[in-house]
Order: sequence, then structure tokens, then C-alpha cells
Amino acid sequence: MQPNEPTPPDPVPATPAAEPAGAPASAEQRLAELEAKHAEMADAYLRAKAEAENTRRRAEEEIAKARKYAVEAFAESLLPVRDSLEAAIATPNATPEQMLEGVHATLRQLVQALERHKVVEVNPPAGTRFDPHQHQAISVVPSDQEANTIVAVLQKGYLIADRVLRPALVTVAGAK
Repeated sequence: MQPNEPTPPDPVPATPAAEPAGAPASAEQRLAELEAKHAEMADAYLRAKAEAENTRRRAEEEIAKARKYAVEAFAESLLPVRDSLEAAIATPNATPEQMLEGVHATLRQLVQALERHKVVEVNPPAGTRFDPHQHQAISVVPSDQEANTIVAVLQKGYLIADRVLRPALVTVAGAK
């Protein structure tokens, strides 16, 4: 070599470069770790999916039971009314006054049972403004009352928890 010639660089070592600390030693090890993590995540997903399906199924069963037995308490409160009616039928020698007294007592039982279950009577007095949400007009009659007011109730209506179970059948005053 000549004195002014640059020196050639050191040859590249033939061994692979050292990997940073904590990194996997090879691609195969990294792949194995990722596959293990994937299997763990897939298992967690399947378990969560199964739990969601079990929760949905239990909720459907509870809803079905609630529908099936929804009237249980109502039916139970009507049993004394039935007992009273059967007792009246079983008393053939009752006087008309006794029968009337029994009918009134039975009606009170029925009213109490309906009230306990939020069944409210709709029986508007004459002169009340006609409400198509709670009343059904059967006829319009000439009257001295203000138009579109109730003249008479032909059949009481009923609400259950603010929902019309049956509208009251009414006659309504027509325009003068």
C-alpha cells in the first residue's frame, strides 16, 4: 500500500448481529408466542359468546314465565268472588232480600279485587266533555247541554294503569 492510499474498511463479520435484550431469539419463537396469544383470545371470545347466549336464554325464559303467570295475582283476588257466587247458588231457599244483600257483598268483593289491580272505572257524569280516548259515542242526541258533552252513560268503561281496557259507551249532546 502506498502511504497516501486510504485503508480499506474492515470486512463485515459473518455472524448475525446481536438482538436487543428481551426480544425473541427467532421468528419461530415470535410466531409461537402470537399463536398462543391468538388461542387465548379465541378461547376468551368463545367463553364470552357462550355467556351472552346463556344470559339471553335465561332472560327469554324469565319473560315467558312472567307472561304465563302474569294474571296469577289477579286470578287469586277473584277467587273469593267466585266462592260467593257459588255459595249463593247453593242456597236455594234464600229470600230475595238475602239474595240482593249477597249480590251487593259480592259486587263489593269484585270492586275491591279490581281496585287492587289498578282497574279503574270510567263512569263520567252527565255534562262531562266527551273524550274519544276514554269514551265511545253510541249516538248523538239533541239536548239542552253544551254540544259534545256526555248526556248518559250506557255502559261503564275501565282503565288499567292509565290504559283503556274498555271505553265507556255514552250518548253525546249534538250541536244546537
